[in-house]
Amino acid sequence: MTLYGILDVSLLQAVLVTLALTHVTIAAVTIYLHRSQAHRALDLHPAVAHFFRFWLWLTTGMVTREWVSVHRRHHAKCETPEDPHSPQVLGLRKVLLEGAELYGRAAADPEIVVRYGHGTPDDWLERHLYSRLRWQGVGLMLILDVLLFGVYGPVIWAVQMLWIPFWAAGVVNGVGHYWGYRNFESPDASTNIVPWAILIGGEELHNNHHAFPSSAKLSSKPWELDIGWLYIRALRALGLARVKKVAPELWVVPGKPLVDMDTLRAVVVSRMHVFARYTQEVLTPVSRAELCRDAGHCGRLVRRSARLLAREGKRLDESARQRVEQILAQSQTLSTVYQFRERLQAIWEHGTPTQEVLLRALQDWCLQAEATGIQALERFARNLKGFSLEVRPA
Repeated sequence: MTLYGILDVSLLQAVLVTLALTHVTIAAVTIYLHRSQAHRALDLHPAVAHFFRFWLWLTTGMVTREWVSVHRRHHAKCETPEDPHSPQVLGLRKVLLEGAELYGRAAADPEIVVRYGHGTPDDWLERHLYSRLRWQGVGLMLILDVLLFGVYGPVIWAVQMLWIPFWAAGVVNGVGHYWGYRNFESPDASTNIVPWAILIGGEELHNNHHAFPSSAKLSSKPWELDIGWLYIRALRALGLARVKKVAPELWVVPGKPLVDMDTLRAVVVSRMHVFARYTQEVLTPVSRAELCRDAGHCGRLVRRSARLLAREGKRLDESARQRVEQILAQSQTLSTVYQFRERLQAIWEHGTPTQEVLLRALQDWCLQAEATGIQALERFARNLKGFSLEVRPA
């Protein structure tokens, strides 16, 4: 064995090896821990699932049940003081720099683990090896790195140990709830932070994930790269994975005259898409028509106003609410389309005793929207009648 280990690698080769090893770890986190175990979006072949468990034991020391319970707690209590790692509550700096510590603190709480960790592996290996001897795994990884890569080994190992605490616990949980763009107005501050797909395996599409938590696919727009989904598709093609659920796609059946149960199901199941379309097709053009004074003034004002008006009501603080009131006071038309957006959201949020009552509420909404005389709103209401989750032939 040389100074550079059994494999006798160069510096460039050591860098490439480090990126490859950390990439396997990211794949294990996003495919196994996150999408398969935490959200049950897919089932993995036992051999694949066990490989990921073993690899995470070597490279992170994380226990499946603990990781899953902390993540489920995050979704259940998102952006509240009970959220284990919210930058909206704790501050971005703390989550970015101390994300691993916040995770460890929540994972050490037996109440969280018992309540949210159900359905995770509880076999002999989990009880006697992965959970009981967690630090022996990362110690074994250090020995292997030194033997294989010599003097580069300790550095490679250190990067492996820091990769998940920084990228997953810090960047995704921190920046992914603080800065970035949003495709969907989910009731939290989640954002998408591209172009980091190759480093975080698709986890950077965090707003998409919070909009549809149980989806095995995290990308939504054609230009968004979810490399974890590419790996899942490859595993599925090999018979090593079974996808259980992906985010619904909203289709429009042209010329459909009535709101029926198919429409209702599409609107309720795919409401994040419905609201995104409402912002794009109604709020933004009406804001442009009602608020713009000239071209230079228009772009910035419309973007800021539309983003604020589209924001989920629970995410508005007192200052934002006052700003919304000021914007709406400038235009009765804009106030009307905003009120119709709130009424559309209230149909399913307030709950109803039967589907028939819910259906009538949606039918009434469409009738009243079409009678407003606001072209963008009327057009949206007509299209809404054709909303469907089924792909119809052209």
